[in-house]
Amino acid sequence: MITPPAQDPEELFDVVTADGKPTGITKRRVDVHRDGDWHRSLHIWVYGVQNDDAFILMNQRGLGKDTQPGLLDPTVGGHLGAGETVEEAYREMEEEIGILPDVSRLHHIGTRPRAAEHTTPGVIDRELQEVFLYRDDRPLTAYQPNPAELESLIQISLTTARRFFANEAETVTAIRLDAHDGSISTITVTRDLVAPIQNDRYFLRVVLAIERVLRGDHYVLV
Repeated sequence: MITPPAQDPEELFDVVTADGKPTGITKRRVDVHRDGDWHRSLHIWVYGVQNDDAFILMNQRGLGKDTQPGLLDPTVGGHLGAGETVEEAYREMEEEIGILPDVSRLHHIGTRPRAAEHTTPGVIDRELQEVFLYRDDRPLTAYQPNPAELESLIQISLTTARRFFANEAETVTAIRLDAHDGSISTITVTRDLVAPIQNDRYFLRVVLAIERVLRGDHYVLV
């Protein structure tokens, strides 16, 4: 069976300014990434607690992705199509990991500007990422990651994730749900498997935000 492409290069995006103001310009995905135009995207980080152990889920990007193929990324991520609202983009949860979200449990923690040249030749990705947390305690086997979008879904203990992203550990052991055959295995996550995150320590900041929320503090990305 041929796996469908991970994205449509003809998909239309609204071009915005670096501070999020609309420009009135709409361009194809491939052109936006070629020209380095600012555009909007959505990140949803799923976390939960099982047997008193908090965890975070990460998405191993599909090998057919036009940016950062095969690397670990937020649980759910997607661009906002032309004319699409953030609320309409919540559909990405069902499309990527196979669950219908309870939108009342989606909590916005910040907007992250990200501008980077990728290892993929000719791609300059400038995004304003709307970052959300979503608590879901279901087991990893309850998810249905889409093999057209993901290679796997990875579950990492929150404590070990914090040590790893704080550079206090070189590797971390995690549980992997294969998107193609549904098998469960353990995986050793190394630094070369993690998507580049520049100098803002984004992944660590998300982990710290989740820890604060679990203590009863506010939903804020700092």
